[in-house]
Amino acid sequence: MDFLPIRRALLSVTDKSLLVEFATFLAQNQVELVSTGGTRRMLAEAELPVTPVSDVTGFPEILGGRVKTLHPNVHGGVLADKDNPEHLETLQQHEIKPFDLICVNLYNFADAAKKELDLKQAVEEIDIGGPTMLRAAAKNFHSILVVPGVSHYTAIMDEMRANKGKVGLDLRRRLAAETFGMVSEYDRMISAYLTDHTA
Repeated sequence: MDFLPIRRALLSVTDKSLLVEFATFLAQNQVELVSTGGTRRMLAEAELPVTPVSDVTGFPEILGGRVKTLHPNVHGGVLADKDNPEHLETLQQHEIKPFDLICVNLYNFADAAKKELDLKQAVEEIDIGGPTMLRAAAKNFHSILVVPGVSHYTAIMDEMRANKGKVGLDLRRRLAAETFGMVSEYDRMISAYLTDHTA
């Protein structure tokens, strides 16, 4: 679709600068907010209506936060092609609600690496769910908007204002391309770190 209405968003960010302002804008535009962990707490403290991701998955966050969003109720809602009637029928059959916007930025592994943690501690700073959601949303840019960083909030808000709450395909494609590059760079950084450090 050329212009995607933004009705449901999942926000899970490490960099929380301007988060409340962005989420407030979304909420004021009747966007349902779903969130995880510290992001959800910050939004709740700002008195924004926000659904915990555990309510979506029907399962608590486990393993010290290692598993939060890796669930069909999340990824089905991210990866469904909204132009494909079979996908929409599958969502309905399994009572999965689609997402329209995924706002994720990754654990700051670069900062963790500078702390000279031992290897066992350092790997805890490797983000798994974040890159998975980013890649899924970027792949499905025809049906969802991926937001990989704070620097894009203003452009997205401007686009939604200009298009009655919708976001165009060109912006979605550009952010998808940037997302794949960012995730690739993140993986290269981790690969270099693990190559240079012994157990």
